[in-house]
Amino acid sequence: MAEEKRFAVLIDIENIAPKYIELIMNEASNYGNITIKRAYGDWTRQSSSTWRGKLLDYSIIPMQQFNNTFGKNSSDSALIIDAMNILYRSNVDGFILVSSDSDFTRLAATLKEEGKVVVGMGESKTPVALRNACDYFKVLDLLYKEANKEQGGKKTQKKKSSKSKQKKDHDNDLIETDEAEASTDLDTIERAIISIIEAKGDEDNGMYIGTLGNSLIRRYPDFDTRNYGAGKLSKFLEQFDSLQLTKDGDSTFVKLSNND
Repeated sequence: MAEEKRFAVLIDIENIAPKYIELIMNEASNYGNITIKRAYGDWTRQSSSTWRGKLLDYSIIPMQQFNNTFGKNSSDSALIIDAMNILYRSNVDGFILVSSDSDFTRLAATLKEEGKVVVGMGESKTPVALRNACDYFKVLDLLYKEANKEQGGKKTQKKKSSKSKQKKDHDNDLIETDEAEASTDLDTIERAIISIIEAKGDEDNGMYIGTLGNSLIRRYPDFDTRNYGAGKLSKFLEQFDSLQLTKDGDSTFVKLSNND
């Protein structure tokens, strides 16, 4: 089995909204093991406060850069210098650059010239030059809109059913709440599985079940099939109508079902 690639995620917080953080980290996990996570900006500014609450949740290291010139993005030079230091001093196979700023175009091109995989993430306003300088580019606002469209109906229904349970049986609801806090809910896990297979799976055979399991753990480090009453990943996956399991010798593969 090939060794998993190592990536550095570098985020320009002055050019990216904090609402994208979950999407950013989920997309990043599709490419490999994220060994370096840093966010650049002037953290003394009031406008950075919404980002500060996200750092602990995702173990992202804040990199301080004071804004010495009014109207200029303070994080540009700090991120670029750091990226070059990581390039020559750290054992990474690629970089995930999160910004819509065209000033990072030369950086992306240089990292590619040095044989690194470069993944760009930014909004629709990102210039074509920066997009083309990357090996892959993810348009965050479009992905965010699509994800919210898919999740909206299920979230509304879940809130209604949760309120109903609280009225019916308060004691049982306390137990269920404790279990929910211990594990990621099944709807979220199912959506993650589907997105992973769509991003990394083969069109005909899907993907090896072990690879899927590794990808799930990268997204949710606390993921364990035993939390859901299943001893094995294959048993856990059988409950989802959206998935189909197939055997090839001793190996098990999972793909999206054609029934939905």
